[in-house]
Amino acid sequence: MDKLINDFSFGLFVWVSIIFVVLIILMRKFAWKPILEALNSREEGISNALKAAENAKKELEALNADNERILKEARAERDVMLKEAREIKEKIVSEAKGEANAEAEAIITNAKAAIELEKQAALTELKTQVAGISIDIAKKIIKSELASEESQLALVEKSLNEVILN
Repeated sequence: MDKLINDFSFGLFVWVSIIFVVLIILMRKFAWKPILEALNSREEGISNALKAAENAKKELEALNADNERILKEARAERDVMLKEAREIKEKIVSEAKGEANAEAEAIITNAKAAIELEKQAALTELKTQVAGISIDIAKKIIKSELASEESQLALVEKSLNEVILN
């Protein structure tokens, strides 16, 4: 470092200082403006890109919000449709059960009526057969009891006595 101080030349220092000042003036006049313009242009480009990215982000958020809203609406509509379908199904099942019950009641009522008619017909037939058998038995008994003349006279007298007593 001592050597540098000893070799110091004042003239050289002045010339270097003049060249440095001239270089700065030239740089300022010719290079500084284009460099600043390039930096400003680049800064503006970066700023615009950031603004565009921010706008794109906002648009994406808006689209996502719209998509969520549309999905919610679609889900709600689906739920309403499913609810209506269940109600329709339940109504159809209920109506079918009601119709089936009504038909079953009608069939049961008709069957009871048919059974009652058959029962009455059977009872009537049975009464007719019993009456016929009773008449046949009575005929046979009367024929056997009234086979002789004495038994006929005894029956007539007994009948007369019963009529007079009553």
